[in-house]
Amino acid sequence: MATSNKENTFLKLSIQVSLDGLSFCILNTQEKKIVFYRKKSFSTQLDPVKVLEEIDKLYKQEPHLEIPVNEVILLFNNSLFTLVPTPLFEEENASSYLKFNTKILKSDFIAYDELKQHQIVNVYIPYTNIVNYFFEKYGEFEYKHTSSILVEELLKLPAEEPTMYIFNREKEFDLVVTDHAELLLCNSFSYETKEDFLYYILFTAEQLHLDPLEFQLVLFGDITKESEFYKIAYNYIKNIEFLSLVFPFDFSGEAEKPSPETKEFVLLKSL
Repeated sequence: MATSNKENTFLKLSIQVSLDGLSFCILNTQEKKIVFYRKKSFSTQLDPVKVLEEIDKLYKQEPHLEIPVNEVILLFNNSLFTLVPTPLFEEENASSYLKFNTKILKSDFIAYDELKQHQIVNVYIPYTNIVNYFFEKYGEFEYKHTSSILVEELLKLPAEEPTMYIFNREKEFDLVVTDHAELLLCNSFSYETKEDFLYYILFTAEQLHLDPLEFQLVLFGDITKESEFYKIAYNYIKNIEFLSLVFPFDFSGEAEKPSPETKEFVLLKSL
């Protein structure tokens, strides 16, 4: 969705919001260069009201965020989502799909993303105070759940065998399992120790009848071969690799850059 600005019709802003941090990225679509990137992490998880206060502070402090842009996409990263096969989805009963895995308040607004190519609907709870803030700032814009982009992008990757993807962040990760371009599972887990990290992987494998000596585990995000999480997984799973991607744009010399770039996989893929 576009904001009206004739001078900068080639700038696209992507914003990722979670209760433990924020990420902002501006792409010059004409030059295919990232001209601005900023990540702000919180020391503890905040509630949506305090997250909005942090967003407002950042807008007052960061001149790049005051530059008019033509297109805005807002991404919500939380565990308040569930995937539903399209034939089973009924919009008027959207909240009923969430009540089994999250607490729903009467005041909660339920949104959904349609992954039409894969016949999947992602039902989730966005933070309406944050949606309203950006609507006042930019007018009409698009918003999605991060898992929608994650699933769509991972299903594009060639995989002729069961493959488990782990998109790791600090103390949480998204887990996606695919087989021959079909989605088997998508879930989000919080963890404290490397043993927790391993447990969720092996438990998921057991539930899906995946043999740790046979299925492919692909890691990306905030994880390296030096990480204790990789090392403990390597003791139990035979086939492990790191996701390697080339994005169709560069970072300008002045823009900060995430390292590795896959730490901001969803943010960058949304552009």
